[in-house]
Amino acid sequence: MPQTGLTLLWKIWIEENLKMEQEVQHKRRVRYKGTHPRNYNEKYKELQPEKYPETIAKVIQKGSTPVGMHISICVEEILDFFQIKPGQKGLDATLGYGGHTREMLKRLEGKGHIYGLDVDPIESVKTEERLRGLGFCEDIFTMVQTNFANIDKVAKEYGPFDFVLADLGVSSMQIDNPKRGFTYKKEGPLDLRLNPQKGISAAERLKEVTEEELAGMLIENGDEPYAEEIANVVAGKIRRGEEISTTTELQQVIEEALAFIPERDRKEAVKKSCQRTFQALRIDVNGEFEALYEFMEKLPQALNPGGRAAILTFHSGEDRIVKKAFRALKKEGVYNEIANEVIRPSAEECNINSRARSAKMRWAVKA
Repeated sequence: MPQTGLTLLWKIWIEENLKMEQEVQHKRRVRYKGTHPRNYNEKYKELQPEKYPETIAKVIQKGSTPVGMHISICVEEILDFFQIKPGQKGLDATLGYGGHTREMLKRLEGKGHIYGLDVDPIESVKTEERLRGLGFCEDIFTMVQTNFANIDKVAKEYGPFDFVLADLGVSSMQIDNPKRGFTYKKEGPLDLRLNPQKGISAAERLKEVTEEELAGMLIENGDEPYAEEIANVVAGKIRRGEEISTTTELQQVIEEALAFIPERDRKEAVKKSCQRTFQALRIDVNGEFEALYEFMEKLPQALNPGGRAAILTFHSGEDRIVKKAFRALKKEGVYNEIANEVIRPSAEECNINSRARSAKMRWAVKA
């Protein structure tokens, strides 16, 4: 069977991520029941991609993302828009796994510089090591641990930039790790912080928020149709002194709140409400909308004249903020061109990477 361009892309992606084969001290692997591992710690092959490239390739070909890894979205579309030239200076405002940064660094051909920002102290260290291992030294790449809302401070020290990328949302490796508490699908502490060293966890947030505030949060951050019902059950449990401290406990609360839905429809309704509720709490705990508003306001000052900005969003709330900011600043003459329509990943990319399906890309060019 002939390989498509996208299949070749995945092959290249796999090969480059597995370049840095490391010597790992042998440890007895975690035993699991059945023929396939289900829990995070049992997926020892996926967690050691440098040792098991064939397993990684099979997982990706099945349309899944190996645990502990992240497949970047709209890479070609972003590169086509940026038109990166050797010698330019760029910023990846949300470094994550570093996939976009790696491809942008290649376009510099060893001349120029890219700065990567990330608020996550756990994953940013791993990403910096990964990029260093691929040969991107301090002369061409600098990692800065900070929130992208601080783009003005970063630009003052390192900018201005010829291109800026922001890939919003949560990376796959954060979602996959049950200790981070980002998903209802895995048992773990109800944390949801991008930087677990700062602020309060989602479990603590539920203790202090009122029923009315929680309902509003679920509507604004998650478009949750059953916001009042969920908020009512959560508030009742908190008043009675019951703990909602794990991902599973919050899922059970949502199931209880939606018990009135006919049984034939309940499973799907609970699933979707869990997704929206976890998203809403994550946005609140991390102040994501506030940070995005700040970033969009400060972005033009961080760009050189003619500089290009691309933003990837993953839900309607983020997209509305980006769209309104770009339109308003174009009207003021700050940007001379913006995307009139969103750019979406191709159907083929969505089939290979299911997490790409909700992605929307918008762009702007500074006057």
